[in-house]
Amino acid sequence: MAETLGPTESIGPTAAMDRRVLRRQMLADDVYEAIKTMLMDHVIRPGARISIDGLAREFQVSSTPVREALARLESEGLAVKEPLKGYRATPLLTLEEFDDLYRFRLLLEPWAARRAAELISPEGRARLEAELANAVEPTSIDYAGYKSLTAHDNRFHSLIASLSGSEQVRQAFERTHCHLHIFRLHYNRDIGPEVLTEHRVLVEAITSGDPTAAEAAMTHHIENSMTLRLRRIYE
Repeated sequence: MAETLGPTESIGPTAAMDRRVLRRQMLADDVYEAIKTMLMDHVIRPGARISIDGLAREFQVSSTPVREALARLESEGLAVKEPLKGYRATPLLTLEEFDDLYRFRLLLEPWAARRAAELISPEGRARLEAELANAVEPTSIDYAGYKSLTAHDNRFHSLIASLSGSEQVRQAFERTHCHLHIFRLHYNRDIGPEVLTEHRVLVEAITSGDPTAAEAAMTHHIENSMTLRLRRIYE
């Protein structure tokens, strides 16, 4: 008969190590989310120096999870590491950078939507419809209120890029981290329903296998984001 461990017996060094690794990962994720929120809400001002020791004291942790979080945020373009100086918060997009980002999106994403409609499968339809069903409207005008919509927006556009059948297109889109930078520019609670309405139009066009309608819907969606919802910030 196999022996079982009693309530006070050791679970073994491997299991104990696994639990320590899990706790450390949970801590690192919490610190990452906290610093990310500070950057998105401009608690850490764009362009400002980021104090690793100061954040470690504030969160009552060692410097290790703070450094790990900043490395992740650097990969997303929200922090910049300067040689011999440490980290700074990435400045907000300039008007020129903003226009370049949207020119890039207009080259890439309408094509991806057209191809997704041409190649759509039952699995692709199910994935798009499930993502749309999981979308949540903003609950406040800070990052906490917009976090779910930001994550949905990124997953939604990444999924369409993936459904285009081009891994290069998907990777090129994801490397921009455009949704983080766009939402960091400005929160407007009123745009949530408008964005989700445009997403529904996109899903209908792609899932019905209409390439022309899908391309037009994506072009309309991106142009609205650029001209009606965001570019006036620079005026």
